[in-house]
Amino acid sequence: MSEQQKNPNLDAEQVLKSETQNETVEELLEPEVELLEEVTENDELAKALEEVAQYKEAALRAHADAQNVRRRAEQDVEKAHKFGVEKFAKAIVGVADNLERALTSAPETGESDPVREGVELTLKDLLETLARFEVAVVDPHGEPFDPALHQAITMMPNPELEPNTVMDVVQKGYTLHGRLLRPAMVVVSSAA
Repeated sequence: MSEQQKNPNLDAEQVLKSETQNETVEELLEPEVELLEEVTENDELAKALEEVAQYKEAALRAHADAQNVRRRAEQDVEKAHKFGVEKFAKAIVGVADNLERALTSAPETGESDPVREGVELTLKDLLETLARFEVAVVDPHGEPFDPALHQAITMMPNPELEPNTVMDVVQKGYTLHGRLLRPAMVVVSSAA
């Protein structure tokens, strides 16, 4: 007869022993499984956090781009309002030049000349209107030469003036909101 048949308790003991060993092995392996699960969860968490950081950065960049586009559009609108009359102003300053030429060419008599007075008043009104729209006259007579605002036609030696000083203004210049509309045509002094 086999030992199992002789002692049935022995089989139960072995089964119990085997189960106990299995439980012990499972208990020993359980922390490793939990660790493995934690590592896997941590990896997933790290990946998710990395994705969140990437999406957050992309959202911040998109927001900054939108603000830049809005700011540029506002600046473009502001420039359009400021400088929308630039072509018109360039044409009108020619009229002011012609009125000034008419005054210089008309003989100045001691008598009251209604035509001359009319031209003077018209020129005065035109210059006031230009000033309301931020068109400023550049009349640099006696000032140092500034290539940003003046265009030198010629240079002439003059011992009485510092070199690079505007001696004569052939044609006045104009600015629109501080931006050069037309440079002043000038004669500049040079060293003697």
